[in-house]
Amino acid sequence: MTEKERTPGAYPWRARTAVLTLGTFVVGTDGFIIVGLLPEIRETLHVSAAAAGQLVSVFALAYALLGPVLAAFTGRWPRRRVLVAGVALLAAGNAVTASAHVYGLVLASRVLAGSGAALFVASAVATAAHLAGERLRGSAIAMVTAGATLSLVLGAPLGTLVGGVWGWQTAMWFVAAVAGAVAVVLAVLLPPIRLEQGAALRQRIAPLTDRRVLRILVVTLLAFIGIFLPFTYMSAVFAPAVGGEQARLALLLLVFGVAATAGNLTAGWLTDRYGPRRVVIGATVGVAAVFVVMLPIREVFVLVVIAEALSGVVSYSVIGPQQHRIIAYAPAEGASLVTSLNTSTGYLGNFLASIIGAVILTTTGSAVLLLPIAAAFAAFAAFLTWRLSRPRREGAGEGVGETGKPVTTAK
Repeated sequence: MTEKERTPGAYPWRARTAVLTLGTFVVGTDGFIIVGLLPEIRETLHVSAAAAGQLVSVFALAYALLGPVLAAFTGRWPRRRVLVAGVALLAAGNAVTASAHVYGLVLASRVLAGSGAALFVASAVATAAHLAGERLRGSAIAMVTAGATLSLVLGAPLGTLVGGVWGWQTAMWFVAAVAGAVAVVLAVLLPPIRLEQGAALRQRIAPLTDRRVLRILVVTLLAFIGIFLPFTYMSAVFAPAVGGEQARLALLLLVFGVAATAGNLTAGWLTDRYGPRRVVIGATVGVAAVFVVMLPIREVFVLVVIAEALSGVVSYSVIGPQQHRIIAYAPAEGASLVTSLNTSTGYLGNFLASIIGAVILTTTGSAVLLLPIAAAFAAFAAFLTWRLSRPRREGAGEGVGETGKPVTTAK
């Protein structure tokens, strides 16, 4: 039996999935590292702080808008070619960012990098799910998405440190070099998997007409708006506890990142054991509860650290199970498209959180309001998951769950 003929789950998946995890680590590092380098970039390019901030926004928007389009366009390609192309685009975008000295060209390079990131992550999730098979799908997805949470802990701080010592261009060259190395390893290690062989364009876009897919995307959007409202404006929300000390803020980010990694991996195990719907409901309820608890303790640093750890665990227990849910509704030729839609929706939620937070801070001047508003978004996401995705009854005592298989329901 050749590798092309193997069924899902027949591959030695862990080592190959580890390389995909490294790829998502590079993608996450690229997305977060710019934030720490903005002051230096602004001075070098001689632009305002608002203009420099657009380098972050265009990356997120490119990811959100171009991801599904690229997934559809490359649907007939072998997954190895798609993954190598995505991480190569990411490397090229960072190389242009590092070498350009004109703001417009740097802005365009972030669009290129965001496009490559979107193309890679969506295909990486679908490929990992295929490699591991249905029984271990949740663990494989969690392993891949863990790369993004690890970038919070290691990638972004390391890149920012490199930028502070040798300049922001060196940091961007560092990301480009690691992305290029990942592309080479993927080209050598991955088998020539075709997840969407022979699919017509109409088949590939069919998931967009499925109400179940749209409901999952709405939950992802609401959950990530809630999650990123306090995270994006962490320094303002916890200003009384941080007291303007950069070291305290860095510690909060570190604690959040470590806890997020643990939460993501635990969610994968829980998904395999109890199903993705229950995990999503539990995680989003947990997010809402933690944000409410933060209200009376936001002035006590030790308690804020504990709350941030809890926030990291529950916040990053959402995306993996959501990917699991949406893959279950994908047609045989549409796994990469639906995972691309879900990751793009997450990035859109991140972008909208920054906009909503800016409006709230500008109009009210109160950062504390971000916590109850974020809790409301998360609670609504939990309610929709519970209300709109209950197993559909087909007969006496049976229904259809999110895996498409009959499940027993209470009579």
